[in-house]
This record gives sequence, structure tokens and C-alpha cells, in this order.
Amino acid sequence: NTPMPLSLQDEYIKKESLYGAKNYSPLSVVLNKGEGAYLWDVDGNKYLDMVSAYSAVSHGHSHPKLIEVIHEQSKKLSITSRAFYTEPFADFLEKLSNLSGFESVLTMNTGAEAVETAIKAARRWGYFSKGIPEDKAEIIVADGNFHGRTTTIVSFSTDDAYKKGFGPFTPGFDAANFCGSCECDSIEKCLSINTFEKKINKNTCAIIVEPIQGEAGIRVPREGWLKELRALCTEKNILLILDEIQSGLGRTGKLFAYEHENIKPDGLILGKALGGALLPISAFLSSKEIMNHFKPGSHGSTFGGNPLASKVASKALDLLFEEKLIENSKTMGDYFLSKLKDIDSKIIKEVRGKGLWIGMELNNAEVSAKNLCMMLLNEGLLCKETHETVIRFAPPLMIGKKDIDWALNKITKVITSIE
Repeated sequence: NTPMPLSLQDEYIKKESLYGAKNYSPLSVVLNKGEGAYLWDVDGNKYLDMVSAYSAVSHGHSHPKLIEVIHEQSKKLSITSRAFYTEPFADFLEKLSNLSGFESVLTMNTGAEAVETAIKAARRWGYFSKGIPEDKAEIIVADGNFHGRTTTIVSFSTDDAYKKGFGPFTPGFDAANFCGSCECDSIEKCLSINTFEKKINKNTCAIIVEPIQGEAGIRVPREGWLKELRALCTEKNILLILDEIQSGLGRTGKLFAYEHENIKPDGLILGKALGGALLPISAFLSSKEIMNHFKPGSHGSTFGGNPLASKVASKALDLLFEEKLIENSKTMGDYFLSKLKDIDSKIIKEVRGKGLWIGMELNNAEVSAKNLCMMLLNEGLLCKETHETVIRFAPPLMIGKKDIDWALNKITKVITSIE
């Protein structure tokens, strides 16, 4: 009774399961190569990527121009810490500031670090500009939010799965209703805006929200909601800070998702795609009035804004325009969304999204989102579920119509087979 030898896939899955912490539940595939919109596993099987590392792979895997940049810069200078000035960092700051219209940029590495930076900036502004008593500043967030997994950030999550066993939690946060979780029939009667307004008091310094909630299942607010929130913040003299770590840099068919509403926030949080799917780099962008409250020693990061990541990020920004990735996101996203909505099935409860950021919500009684993702995996399509009932479709922004049609064929095939 000699046991069968493990396959290459099983061998790596066993290793990761044996030595790694169980804080993820990956799909049963071991990837080792990526190019453009495609990934390959260790057995050579090819898959179309509809996850894009949660919007980090907007430019496609292993973009040759970004690979060239990382190769050339790594031979010259990779990291110095911020104890010194560097040419790649200075050029990157100028480019991102001019592109976004924000006066000042503070770089970190991960999205969660950038969110923490935004929280610190909002509190300092509250104390030093607005005159809130020390240690009394409050920030309002939205229910269903996902901004990261640090202890401060999970403190204001409304999902128990992110919080259980991690207390005590950081005070100073309150959650209002995200648009879509309230039952209203027009933006003029939006109960969500009312819940935000009721939470505001003399110690409120900021509202921090995602313009479209990603982890919550691609929840798209009613048209005009963000504009109302902007007006509310202006009226009450509090900051509007938007987390566009997933929605920014072309994902929704605009450079930033807030541009769909023709507004501008007081602060903007970026990450993921900023590193061109090669290196982590994130940023908090704001005005000089807000950012000048940071002084030497008040905040920092050894790797934040390192020359290598800065050089790659600078090129990644260029490529969004040189390769028309933002326009492609809108065109292909509109097409993909309309075709998914055309699938007539009792399994599908709703399809929603903007650009190449689409959520398909399932009727829970029919099939779980994870099981459907496993079936799509077997068809060569990599997708990921969220909250058990929603599948996210977020391919690289360079994807073409041929690949989307192929994906639609596979999605329709699997749904039909279940029915």
C-alpha cells in the first residue's frame, strides 16, 4: 500500500499549509508565472486573471517597460531611507502632485499604512487647525468599510470577522450608513446622508469612506451621494478623505472614482496599482495646510518612497495614459457589465460595478460564491469571492474584448451547468 506521490501542486499547497499561518483560504492552484492578463500554474496550465491582486495588477503581469525600469534602477540605487534626498522620489512626487491636483504627497508602502497616515493627518488638522481639544478628535466611517487590517483600522470595521479576538480597540471612530444600505428612493431623501450628519459633532475632524466599497462586494452608491457627502463636509468644516486604494488609478474608468461625481476630496489615499504590480508603494495626498502639520519625527517609513519603488510608480503613472488603460477600463467595463447583466439566471441576484470592477451577487440558496469560483477555476478563469455571496470580476486594465468574450462564455457555461 505505497502512498501515491504528491503532485507538484499538492506538494506546494502542503508546504504552505504546514509552515504558513492560516490567515488566508486560497483557491487550490499554485501559480508561478504571469504575463499580461494571464497566469500559469506550476503544471503549465493557463488562467485568465479576474482578480488582479485586488486591483494591484492594473498594468498586467510583468509589464516589460516596468520590468526594464526596475532592472535599471535596481542596478543604480534601491533604498537609502528618507534620511537623504533622491532623484526618483523627487520626480515621482512632482508627477503625482501635478497629475492629481493635490499639493502635497506623503508616501508609505502598503495601503493600510496610507490609511493610518490619513487618520494621523486628519487628527492633527483637527487639533491644530480646527481647535478640537487634545485626544477628543472623532472620525466617521461607513458601515461595510474595509480599509486594512491594522489594530486601529479594524477598530472601526463593522465586520465582526475582522475584529474578533483583537481588542481592545482604538476609540475615536463612529460608523454611519453607506449608501445602498439605507432604504430611500432618491438622493434628495437619502437616509445615508442623514446618518452621517447626525454623527457629526464639535469634535468631528473627518469622514473617511471608499467611493465604491470593494471588499463589501463592489457596493456602488447612488449617483449624487458622494457629491452630497462633499457638501456636508464643507458645510460642517470637516475633512472628506477618500480611500481609493482599490478604486483609483483607472479601475472605474476614471483616473479616480470621485471624478464620476465631479468633486474633489480634502485627502486621497492610493496604493496597490501605484506600484505597477511589482512593488508596494502607497500615498496620502492632501493640501499643504493639512500636510504641513507633519514635522520631522512625527511620521515616517524606512522604505516609504524608496528610489526603486518611486521609479516604478512614476512609470506606472505614465503607462496609464500612454497605453490608454483608463479609457480601456471604461469601454471594456461597460461591455463586460452589460453582458453579465444579460445572463438570465435565477442564480444571479444582481450585477453592479463601474469600469473593470464588477460584482456579481448570487442568490445564496442556489450556490455559494466560493464553489462557483472553484468551478470557474476548472474552466481556466481565476476569480475570488467576497462575503460568501459575491464574486468580484476585476481583470487587468489592459484586457481586450476577445479575452472578455472568452470569460463571458465560461461564466455562462458554469452558471448554465448549475441550473
